[in-house]
Amino acid sequence: MNFAEFQGFRQQQLGASSGLLDAAETNVYRALAALRPDQPTGTSTVYRCDLARAWLRRYDLPEEWSRRAMVCRGVRHGLAVVFRQLSDGQARLWLPGDVYPVYFELARAAGLEPASYPTLPAPALPGSPADRRPEYLLLANPSKPLGRYLSDDECTAVISWLEESPRRRLLIDSVYDLGAPFAAGTRRLLDTGRAVLLHSVTKGWLWPRTFGIVVVDPAQTEWVEAFRADPPAPAQLRLADRLLTEHGDLPLRIVDELAARAERLFDRLPDEVLAAIPTESRTCPGNYFFPVEIPAETLRREFGVLAMPVSVFGDSDWPGSVLTSLAHPAGLADAHSPTPAAR
Repeated sequence: MNFAEFQGFRQQQLGASSGLLDAAETNVYRALAALRPDQPTGTSTVYRCDLARAWLRRYDLPEEWSRRAMVCRGVRHGLAVVFRQLSDGQARLWLPGDVYPVYFELARAAGLEPASYPTLPAPALPGSPADRRPEYLLLANPSKPLGRYLSDDECTAVISWLEESPRRRLLIDSVYDLGAPFAAGTRRLLDTGRAVLLHSVTKGWLWPRTFGIVVVDPAQTEWVEAFRADPPAPAQLRLADRLLTEHGDLPLRIVDELAARAERLFDRLPDEVLAAIPTESRTCPGNYFFPVEIPAETLRREFGVLAMPVSVFGDSDWPGSVLTSLAHPAGLADAHSPTPAAR
């Protein structure tokens, strides 16, 4: 069942049974709409270089990286530009197969034939030997639906993978990192000098496809020129400037709201289901994805919990499912607890 099919199934199930606990909402913009800042008015000029420096200061990254910080319209746009460059260079690309199907759509649209690796129940890096082509591995940190940051051991494994070939590089999607500076694992991977970092205002400020930054190697002049030739619109730059200057505290407010919603979800879950959520996912700041090693069908039939099958996120052999905490608090409060027999 893919994402679109599951959305139809979810609506049908919620309409047919008022007793289901909805743990399958995925639209963070709808769920947190009350927190989203308005589009600014006016026609002032905002320069990309100023936004890049403001972003670097916020995340405690060297200001001299301003030559590397390419302004774009979000992570999707940034990946589309990067993937076109990888296709031109005949690179080999590894994508997480169970994180975000759009990764594959963007890669194939760029003319790439990506390979995949699993992240559930834990990331398993590709074991194929390096060849003569450039090779890139995309990872998300934190990762959904894993619902946590990479561990120290997992970062060590990624660095070992890099060190097996001088032609290997990383693409780090950090859009779900709502903290500043970025997580220690992300900074450790950046310190290798062989990582491209992608970030945006999509999750922290609830404005998708508006503004993002891709930190590239300035020696890759073709990449730099490709980004400079395809900038955000002036209105998007003005919005980004307002988000960074007037709403700098919004990501932390979103973290607090998501923590409150997660606790409401945990309070409603049967003990057996709650115990199946990994501690790292339950305690990750800003997380709203919670993997459980219980099939979605079992959760629905035996526990009265509507969860997402892993197929919503992509191909996976993992038998578990994924809960989210985004459903409206009123909906969670009105949900009926499973009967004692179902527990």
